[in-house]
Amino acid sequence: MGLNFPQRGGGALGPSAVAGKGHKSEMDFENQRECDAFKDADSWPPTSAPSDRDSSSKAGQGICRAIVPVILSGGSGSRLWPYSTEEAPKQFLPLLGSKSLFQLTLDRVRDRSRFASPIVVGGERHASLCERELGDDQDSTLVLEPCARNTAAAIAMAAAVAREHHGGDALILVMPSDHLMDDVAAFHEAVGTGEAAARAGNIVTFGIRPKSADTGFGYIQAGGEMPTGAGVRRVLRFVEKPKLEIAEAMVADGQHFWNAGIFLFRADTFLEEAMLHAPAIAIAALQAVALADREGIRISANADALEACPSESVDYAVMEHSERVAVVPMAPGWSDLGSWDALAELAAASAELGPITALDCNDCYIQSDGLQVAALGVRDLIIVAAGQRLLILPRGRSQEIKKLLSAMESIAA
Repeated sequence: MGLNFPQRGGGALGPSAVAGKGHKSEMDFENQRECDAFKDADSWPPTSAPSDRDSSSKAGQGICRAIVPVILSGGSGSRLWPYSTEEAPKQFLPLLGSKSLFQLTLDRVRDRSRFASPIVVGGERHASLCERELGDDQDSTLVLEPCARNTAAAIAMAAAVAREHHGGDALILVMPSDHLMDDVAAFHEAVGTGEAAARAGNIVTFGIRPKSADTGFGYIQAGGEMPTGAGVRRVLRFVEKPKLEIAEAMVADGQHFWNAGIFLFRADTFLEEAMLHAPAIAIAALQAVALADREGIRISANADALEACPSESVDYAVMEHSERVAVVPMAPGWSDLGSWDALAELAAASAELGPITALDCNDCYIQSDGLQVAALGVRDLIIVAAGQRLLILPRGRSQEIKKLLSAMESIAA
């Protein structure tokens, strides 16, 4: 697969509206009353009047059979610095061929006989970039975050919107916008394998069959098969990014899979589990949607509600605590492209992209968007030039870029 490196030249909420830190704190009286209301009502909190598009999508529907894609488009652009930046994170860049990673993600769910139009959750600063990627799909929905509050809140808001548009039984497929899959058919097969379990009220995650003992990924330990169908296994535990010796042991036992952050579940299932295990996040997310400004495909989440929301990953806030989580192992040729090392692995042993002169260099990955780069007699390096920024580091250490950026910020301060 060729790599491409192009030229770049509301109202305020009361103090008791959201309390605590998810599952780690007690809710006050007001939050408890809101939780009770959620349990008793099909849709809580009361939302603004739905648009014509929302009303027509629910009219005459029983069970929503089409799967609703939810595409998460967050990120700070740090992992592939200096090419990826806060202004243009990697999902908006054509790293692999002529299409951006965002567009490749959309391509996986374009079959409208199986998938509904997508719900995208992204930052307000990237609204125009998201709309550019969505093109002329006026049936899509763009949920905009005035501030980032991690994946638990983002998914809860998307689930609330999906419930509003399609009903609580709508099946949601959550995907990051910046991952790569070579074998889309294998991915679709895995989604089909997990569909019955998800419709039965389980949260289905998709585990990648590991190719190596990688310490850059979290892992999922799978248990026995569930009665909902072959290929769906109970999740025993989630493991944070492990040390190398632990990763080697987990890969060797054949029962652990990389956590890709891809999920399939009913909208009401996730909201119930979020309210149970992370009520402060669930309430804030629901309020952010209920009080949102709406125009065209945009739903601009209420800033006061979202700012009050704890910032936690969905794994930490919900998945690690839920007893309804299952896993479908799969091997779709997946990569999260989460580092320069990951990108370099997709190229030849040595790759030179851009105005590069390299002599007697071995196992080097060199890219430039315009700066003339010359290298002589070096090996096992990653060299990336973008604009006025130059990055040089040994292969195998690109996961440490955030440490480098923090050091640069400290010096600048």
